Amino acid sequence: MDPSVTSGLYRDITDLAQQSPSWVGHFVEIGTEAVILIFGALFLVSWWRTRSADSRTMAVAVVGPLATAVAYVCSEVFKSAVQEDRPCRAVAGAATSLATCPPVGDWSFPSNHSTIAGAAAIALAIAWRKIAVLTLPLALFAAFSRVFVGVHYPHDVAVGLVLGGLVAALVVLALTRPARALIETMRTSRTGVVVWFAGPGPAVRPDTGPGPDSAYGPGPAHGPGHGPVGDSRRLRRQRGRHGARS
Repeated sequence: MDPSVTSGLYRDITDLAQQSPSWVGHFVEIGTEAVILIFGALFLVSWWRTRSADSRTMAVAVVGPLATAVAYVCSEVFKSAVQEDRPCRAVAGAATSLATCPPVGDWSFPSNHSTIAGAAAIALAIAWRKIAVLTLPLALFAAFSRVFVGVHYPHDVAVGLVLGGLVAALVVLALTRPARALIETMRTSRTGVVVWFAGPGPAVRPDTGPGPDSAYGPGPAHGPGHGPVGDSRRLRRQRGRHGARS
């Protein structure tokens, strides 16, 4: 993508960063890195809460970090192929970046932070739907912050979000079944740490015996003379009586 397409928007955002109160700049600088740590913590919580869930639910949760790692590798491949210079060095007339401009060779397109954030947000949302209200805004903040501190073009972060989300969704879809089989095997292991990681799975309800309507015994309405057999016999007797009267 031609960097000049979003250079104007980059200048506008970095100008806004320079005009903002100093505490805003410090907050965004810290936040742009802290978001990645937050996603890491959320992956741990997602794994822990599924240790007592069924094997498929846990499989989706544990595949999420792997899907995010695959997305990051894809981002690095694109970086090496495109080799787009950082806007903090390439855009003439732009405000000084809040963050230190990365050295030459640390390419700009796409944004690794945005790719990781997009992948983590989608992977967590697939495993834990309710948390999407947190992960998706976090991913958007992570992407915007990279432009705000001056180290990425807007198109770098936009493509990073899409790339991360798409790769994560595909990897989760592809690996859930084998991960499920692996977890089911781990839950039968005799190795303590393996069983601890996989968790006990869902609690098994005690067998209380057949219910009143089960196939092993008559229900309340199926006493003597009732049920399909009794009903059939009564119907034949009634027909016989009607036939005798006619």
